Amino acid sequence: MELNEIPHKISYRKVKYSRLEFVTGELHIVLPYGADPEAVYRRHRRWVKKKHDFIEECKKVGAKRDLVKRTAQDFKKSVHACAEKASKELNVTVKKIGFRKMRTKWASCNSSGNITINRLMKDMPGELIDYVVYHEVSHLKQMRHNDKFWGIIAKKFPHYKELEKELSIYWFNLNS
Repeated sequence: MELNEIPHKISYRKVKYSRLEFVTGELHIVLPYGADPEAVYRRHRRWVKKKHDFIEECKKVGAKRDLVKRTAQDFKKSVHACAEKASKELNVTVKKIGFRKMRTKWASCNSSGNITINRLMKDMPGELIDYVVYHEVSHLKQMRHNDKFWGIIAKKFPHYKELEKELSIYWFNLNS
């Protein structure tokens, strides 16, 4: 697979090292000024192909998934109930929950205890909503995605890797 065969964007910035990332299905190559994008791509071709194939599979599977129809009000109630339950289980305090459309993630949590939820989650299955909310509340125990964090997640959701894949599938379904 050659670079011109996949959707991509090249940016030159004042950075020390090249970086490749997929943002909602598109390859972004961030390069220091003067770097050769083809050379960087060739060096990471296997990784790019693996990610690209995963995204294409998620799109294909996601197109067949039924979305859950719920009102915004029901969705917000569900999220608040999940957050309350998770905060009790984890013995942490969620200060505020906000909702907005987010372009690159399902949710976020800051160290002040504020959680932001992507409105696109409204049409996802309940188990995925529960998982995302629990994931964010868990950040109040451990901010980083390190072994301790994933240990907290695994106690409640031992199949969290499958849920992460499902989130990817729904991402491309809801963002198409």
